[in-house]
Amino acid sequence: MSERLVIVSNRLPVNVSKRKRNIGVTPSVGGLATGMKSFYKSYESLWIGWSGIDTRKYTAHEKEQIVKKMGDENCLPIFLSQNDVNKYYYGFSNKTLWPLFHYFPQFTRYRDELWKAYKKVNQHFADVVNENYQEGDIIWIHDYHLLLLPKMIREKHPEATIGFFLHIPFPSYEIFRLLPWREELAEGMLGSDLIGFHTYDYERHFLSSVRRMLGYENIYNHVTVGKRTVLIDAFPMGIDYEKFYNESKSKDNQNGTGQTKIQKEIEHYYARGEERKIILSVDRLDYSKGIPNRLKAYEYFLEAHPEYHEKVMMILVAVPSRENVKEYKELKIELDGLVSKINSHYGNIHWMPIWYLYQKFPFEKLVELYKASDIGLVTPIRDGMNLIAKEFIASKTDGKGVLILSEMAGATKEMGEALIVNPNNRIEIAESMVEAINLPEQEQIHKNQQMQRRLKKYNVIRWAQDFMDSLTNIKQLQDERLKKQLDKKAEKTIIEDFKKSSNKLLFMDVDGTLMEKRSRWATEKPDKELLKLLKKISTHESNRLILVSGRNGKVLEKWFEDIPATLVAEHGAWIKRNLEEWHLTDAYDDEWKENVRPLLQFYEDRTPGSFIDEKSFSLIWDYNRCDPDEGRTRAWELIDQLRDLTANLNLEILEGKRLIEVKTAGINKGRVATEFIGEKDWDFILGVGDDWTDEYLFEVLPEKAYSIRVGFYNTRACYNVSDVKEIRSLIKLFSSV
Repeated sequence: MSERLVIVSNRLPVNVSKRKRNIGVTPSVGGLATGMKSFYKSYESLWIGWSGIDTRKYTAHEKEQIVKKMGDENCLPIFLSQNDVNKYYYGFSNKTLWPLFHYFPQFTRYRDELWKAYKKVNQHFADVVNENYQEGDIIWIHDYHLLLLPKMIREKHPEATIGFFLHIPFPSYEIFRLLPWREELAEGMLGSDLIGFHTYDYERHFLSSVRRMLGYENIYNHVTVGKRTVLIDAFPMGIDYEKFYNESKSKDNQNGTGQTKIQKEIEHYYARGEERKIILSVDRLDYSKGIPNRLKAYEYFLEAHPEYHEKVMMILVAVPSRENVKEYKELKIELDGLVSKINSHYGNIHWMPIWYLYQKFPFEKLVELYKASDIGLVTPIRDGMNLIAKEFIASKTDGKGVLILSEMAGATKEMGEALIVNPNNRIEIAESMVEAINLPEQEQIHKNQQMQRRLKKYNVIRWAQDFMDSLTNIKQLQDERLKKQLDKKAEKTIIEDFKKSSNKLLFMDVDGTLMEKRSRWATEKPDKELLKLLKKISTHESNRLILVSGRNGKVLEKWFEDIPATLVAEHGAWIKRNLEEWHLTDAYDDEWKENVRPLLQFYEDRTPGSFIDEKSFSLIWDYNRCDPDEGRTRAWELIDQLRDLTANLNLEILEGKRLIEVKTAGINKGRVATEFIGEKDWDFILGVGDDWTDEYLFEVLPEKAYSIRVGFYNTRACYNVSDVKEIRSLIKLFSSV
């Protein structure tokens, strides 16, 4: 079995060129390709992605050459028609997902033909991955172009190890819900074992969306999807720190002058002088980068602070991007106009406020720019991470320089020593320029050294390795939980023991175990098939059936009036043996409720949809009908206050599925089960349940007993099953004995 790393991304880390019918393949520069290059080559690896070529311009023979040459680079190209590229890449990926995920709904296009193309291309990627899959492969899928891919691969290879990383922001639920295809996209991502984001905020947004839309709850960033536990986590992407630092260091004392070529050009053309400060702005031309905003802030700075005229110059580098897209054309026109306006209004023969470069810079020149600049101005309106901020700091070998950074960039979480600004507040940005110009060198060095230590430690290799380690760990957790899966062999053993036993004790939880979990206020009866099965089991002379529920006795009595079974209500507070009356399992004391009830009522009043449910030994604050996020936030607040209030009382505070229960300590299913277990020398005991209240039962069952929990959670039970259907299937086998 291999352990090969299969990386899947929209583009490959190589470019294809053709000169006089000669095919060339060269490494890409920048982005994911540069960041992952050194890491993926340390593995036995295969990188699958779009070739980037227009298939109409290449013959079948030339495509064969491309496949061969890319194979030498451990790459496997996917060929797409121009129509697919237009609708999948330029269309749904960059006209639907990109603007919406960056909080630009006004630019978002909701077109069904683009969605169909996106699904089609994702399936094409899945087909190629599936054809080349080897047992033991680790599949790492990247970015918003392939959100459906994890599930598509999972359907073909359920056992596969799949990680997914999103390199752009994941929006809040209120934004994500605008997509007509939101559920399918979220389910696609959940086909992974591990889903990674740059920051905790994006992780939180995703968890909120899947909880609200799909009903998947999470426990400590783990989401249970069928038999799999999916880990959702944050991994802030780093850079190849040493590469930038060493390149910058190599330019020190270049040619004995102590200046780089770019520094010389600045001196020659713009007479920089000792006092002139250079502000650097480098970005791909994209509306999410907020370039017009920072130009307007710079304009305000020049207007409000004339004392800095001729002492400051901005180098504005705008890298061409999607030049045929309407929004990008309009952005270029706006940018050209702003630069022209500022230069013509404030500039003179000796000084041009903005040096405007509409081009892409190679790595070496880019480092020279970083090194030559005094201030890095990085103010995107929304950005998943923004590696330019990290590259700027890594290139400051002498420690001098100031970074002005947008609070909307993911990098802010790691670079708190920078001057953090709101990218929409031009006055704040302008004043941060003043602060940056006047920041003492020693303070600059101190701040930058702190950031450099952090960036050096958590570089791109560490980022990738942490992701891979987490993927390995979650697969191990899944394997451990699957070891408890009730398979056919275990089921056969249980049925055989059941057949040969003459004294059988069966504890069965109701809601979520024997039938699907219903709302707490629902009172409809269980279905006829279930009642028939339970009646057949309970009327057999060798079987003792105990039906256990959190509901009150009246509901259970109505539901199971024709079933000769023992009923246990309110998780163990009340018992009704067949043909007997209900009786309490302990002395009834509810004086404590008068102290606790006002606090629960306060939270009921301030949380729409919540309500209080009272039982003999407990009070419950139920927020099942509330907004999920508001309910959870209020629940955390309530728990903190309840702990203070009940510190000296004999009470337990328990958190269930969207409810908080305050109850008398010691009243639980385990205590009741102990009473029944001791009544007789049983030769077969079974307990089945689905939530935390059933863990009390599993804990007290004898070693020889069988226990099953619905759902793949951490549990004391011997076995897990996926859903109610598997429990019902087992009961059918019992009833047929």
